[in-house]
Amino acid sequence: MIARIKQFFEQYVAGASADPEQPEHPLQVAAAALLMEMANADHDLNQTEADHITNTIRSTFGLTDAETDDLVRLAEDETESSTSLHEFTSLINQHWPLDKKIRLVELMWQVAYADLEVDKHEQHLMRKIVNLLYIPQSEYIAAKMRAQREMSRR
Repeated sequence: MIARIKQFFEQYVAGASADPEQPEHPLQVAAAALLMEMANADHDLNQTEADHITNTIRSTFGLTDAETDDLVRLAEDETESSTSLHEFTSLINQHWPLDKKIRLVELMWQVAYADLEVDKHEQHLMRKIVNLLYIPQSEYIAAKMRAQREMSRR
């Protein structure tokens, strides 16, 4: 995983941003992978969810279209080869404060609501990830409500 992440950022990120001491780049892959996991949780990744993930990644991380496409492909590959969520959530736990983790949960709920239907597999996955990210129950519910409101406006 690390070699592919490094290759991605060597291709697109110049100077100090590519410094391995800067943990933000692997975190973007981890966050994108969790978004992909959510989209695949119901075993039905539709175009609406895929488009929502692409747009979310582009706007959240300020990437170009090419960078976004490559990051999405990398995240898809990582979710296919990953054996657990722990490799993604542990990286996020090490480097992100609670507010960024809550925002990620909100974005994941938006992916779940993108097809206007949240199924039991998506709910189960979300509970697992929230526990792995140590998100308080009240923050989890608030993030879910914000995502639901946001997606109902679209």
